[in-house]
Amino acid sequence: QNAQFRPEMMGVEVPGNIYSHISGIDIVRAPNAQGEGEYYVLEDNLRVPSGVSYMLEDRKMMMRLFPDLFSENRVAPVAHYPDLLLETLRDNSPAHRAEPTVVVLTPGMYNSAYFEHAFLAQQMGVELVEGQDLFVKDNFVYMRTTRGPKRVDVIYRRVDDDFLDPLAFRPTSTLGCAGLLNVYRSGNVALCNAIGTGVADDKSIYPYVPKMIEFYLGEKPILKNVPTYMCRNADDLKYTLANMKDLVVKEVHGAGGYGMLVGPASTQAEIENFRKAVLANPAGYIAQPTLSLSTCPTYVESGIAPRHIDLRPFVLSGKTVQMVPGGLTRVALKDGSLVVNSSQGGGTKDTWVLEDGDGTAPSQSQSQSGQSQSQSQGGSK
Repeated sequence: QNAQFRPEMMGVEVPGNIYSHISGIDIVRAPNAQGEGEYYVLEDNLRVPSGVSYMLEDRKMMMRLFPDLFSENRVAPVAHYPDLLLETLRDNSPAHRAEPTVVVLTPGMYNSAYFEHAFLAQQMGVELVEGQDLFVKDNFVYMRTTRGPKRVDVIYRRVDDDFLDPLAFRPTSTLGCAGLLNVYRSGNVALCNAIGTGVADDKSIYPYVPKMIEFYLGEKPILKNVPTYMCRNADDLKYTLANMKDLVVKEVHGAGGYGMLVGPASTQAEIENFRKAVLANPAGYIAQPTLSLSTCPTYVESGIAPRHIDLRPFVLSGKTVQMVPGGLTRVALKDGSLVVNSSQGGGTKDTWVLEDGDGTAPSQSQSQSGQSQSQSQGGSK
């Protein structure tokens, strides 16, 4: 019954048995029951996670503005992310060719993340294509070029499932390629990420991840989940409705900071309206305690002030699992706000992982582009 469930994927063997090749995992630091700072996984982004281009651009800007900081500190590099991404995409090619053809599929220039699509394609040295640039013939996908058709092996798709193939999903879509699903089912093209990964980043699946880790790996997760109340359960629904003013309530399919209520920052009228929405569809919502997220000194109109942050490292899964030592630190620029999403007025910061003399990276600090202060997760640096 999950809206992201794709029955078309039943029985499909995906290359390398990998579904989520590029994952963006949102991590926050907040006080635990003992009042000590602790890291929590806030949510998983496994469909088409975005933001990595801003990690790269923030670093480039900081190195231009404050070159001395990078010479004085052992800041681990992140500039090789496009190389790791291309390696991961090639690792998942179903074709046994030395140089598999990789493309980035974008909805087009009017998409809010188009800058990132174009940036990553340019950095990897691969073609940026739209659905109209692709066609299917003899159960293979081809790209139109000035030298004639060229077979495509791997598609890094930045298009949602519904729009990928008008023959299989939304018939009115002009963003995808007709017949793509059949080629995918035949194993003649790889899609990164796989169709159907939206089930895994559904917020009602999130509470089960620690149990998945224990079941499949036989170990406890290193990072904890945020305690979560599932409104589909009668007791959790009762608790949520009674304590809505103190909780963060989210739509299970919500993204970008939309479809959520931050109880302590909401008016009574907003809480009542949200209460009605939850009662109308309890299974569509979860609730979590309002975390006191860690803050970082941030340059704002009034000067330097603390603003709440979270961290999104990007995990690449190919023949091995790889990460660059860094990630996208998102900052809520509004005073007191806990919503860090760029669509809700949030900003970004360059994220430093500092290396020891032996090349390891024990500590992490954030520094916003345009300011020389940095803040380690444990305190001032």
